[in-house]
Amino acid sequence: MKNTFKYLTLIFLIIFTTKSVVCCPLPVDKIKKSVERQLNDFPKSTLQDLYKSFFQDRFGPGHLVSDTSKAGNYLRYELNHSTEFHDKYYEPTGYESNYYRVNLSVIKENKISYQDFFDAFLRSVEKVNLNDISEWKKEWAEIEAVIISMNLNLENFEKDLEMIHSVLEQDKYAVHHSDIYNSEYHPHYRIIEKSIFEKEILPLLVRN
Repeated sequence: MKNTFKYLTLIFLIIFTTKSVVCCPLPVDKIKKSVERQLNDFPKSTLQDLYKSFFQDRFGPGHLVSDTSKAGNYLRYELNHSTEFHDKYYEPTGYESNYYRVNLSVIKENKISYQDFFDAFLRSVEKVNLNDISEWKKEWAEIEAVIISMNLNLENFEKDLEMIHSVLEQDKYAVHHSDIYNSEYHPHYRIIEKSIFEKEILPLLVRN
């Protein structure tokens, strides 16, 4: 009964919030393909991890860097203290691939210099536009509906569903990767904007 009520509430939320965006429906096929891509590359992904990818696709890192020195120090700390990396050097975010997650292993393996990587990251952050974040609830409701329609057997699905809704109800938006994802894939990456990645980073990875 509890689950039935939860899903009825969810359906109402989706119908209500998407009325205002019906003129510009999201591309269902592209959303499904992006979900399938992530589950193929990272099969232990949960709804929380899928949400994070779609959010990053819309807003990149989801924050501005006010202190470049601090951001640089944190990047160096993560590089120096991380011993395990996923074997994928990069992956697109969400269904539009506006950004790429670029693995810090590309620095560790000397494929890209620290300075080139960090500079690309900072310029990507400058492109972040949080002015449109008020529309994110509506967009996520549509994306969530597509994911539910795919009948995926995602671990902790109901718990993640409740957590994401709670976060959004508090007018918060960003979430961390799930514990499962962290332990399985050791995510150490930075978000790079698509045009910067394709023009500056990808050619170095292909060359090497």
